[in-house]
Amino acid sequence: MKKLWAPWRARYILGPKEKGCLLCRISGENKDEENYVLWRGELGYIMMNLYPYNAGHLMIVPYRHEKNLQNLDDRESGELMRLAQMSIRVLKGSMRPQGFNLGMNLGSVAGAGIEEHIHLHVVPRWRGDTNFMPVSASTKVISQSLEETYRALKDAFQAPLS
Repeated sequence: MKKLWAPWRARYILGPKEKGCLLCRISGENKDEENYVLWRGELGYIMMNLYPYNAGHLMIVPYRHEKNLQNLDDRESGELMRLAQMSIRVLKGSMRPQGFNLGMNLGSVAGAGIEEHIHLHVVPRWRGDTNFMPVSASTKVISQSLEETYRALKDAFQAPLS
């Protein structure tokens, strides 16, 4: 078996486990840089995923604590889509991906890591981003740190969107 050294994961593995909803805590804090929050809207916010599939992997989160898609009202659903559109425009302008995966994991059997609070994933994709490493070595390479990606995207979200 091959090993990939990833010491930054120790903070998550060994650190104290939080009580309550992580996404609600982040929405109520004034620590956007620490929490990798890029944009705050009226009914939801955009943050970077701490365990991304690719550089620039974002999550769009409604402020209201809700686990069921069908329980979001029209305004919340509309804002999630508007924030997804904004995210795609910003990612296209700053990271130049060639495609995107958007989706929600509803329930633990569907892959939800945070099952109790619905969120929409926006994952930028590039031709060749799935190469021999995941296929032959079961290892995903992400070539930019969260901090570098955050700084670039935060600036891009603050610029006028066209």
